[in-house]
Amino acid sequence: MRIPVARQGAPIIAVGLVLVILFGWLGSRIGLSLAGLFTVFAISFFRDPERVSPSGEGAILAPADGRVLLVEEQGKGPGAAAERTWKISIFMSVFNCHVNRIPLGGVVEGIDYRPGKFFAAHQDRASRQNEQNILRLKTDKGDPFTVVQIAGLIARRIVCWVRSGDRVGAGDRFGLIQFGSRVDLYLPLNSRITIKRGDRTKAGLTVVGYVS
Repeated sequence: MRIPVARQGAPIIAVGLVLVILFGWLGSRIGLSLAGLFTVFAISFFRDPERVSPSGEGAILAPADGRVLLVEEQGKGPGAAAERTWKISIFMSVFNCHVNRIPLGGVVEGIDYRPGKFFAAHQDRASRQNEQNILRLKTDKGDPFTVVQIAGLIARRIVCWVRSGDRVGAGDRFGLIQFGSRVDLYLPLNSRITIKRGDRTKAGLTVVGYVS
């Protein structure tokens, strides 16, 4: 049976449990309470529930849990093949599940890690200046799209589990970001977008649009 917690969280959760035992043994109520809160937060942050992604021809799934910051047509995004794209930005607070998922099935054509700043992830400049990991993908029909994992003010570690050349399915896990962060999605201009700014998303569950 799979434990619904990302493996990156195991050491942090273990530390929390050790502290709970230690403060319990010492009889420190304050220490026990703080250690308990820390452990609960760690389990919540690194939770990785099983999800059954909806099936549908051309359905584009949200790559992250969170709140939609931006939906707009814009110029060429990082790693994007087209000169004009749709950009969807999703902000993940520290209370969201931080496991990222693939929006569309296809092949990973390339991955580009870029060091950078650590501005608050909800700010527009975070897309341009923050540390980020860029995944360039192409669907089986040849439609290019890009997913960008962006570190935020608190997040200082981007984790990516896929490699260039990997074949991925819609809803597959591909990484996570620790702690509080953002994911930008760049789609072909002929995509039909079905979400708007302010909407809430669930990675691998929420349909954000459709490709033609």
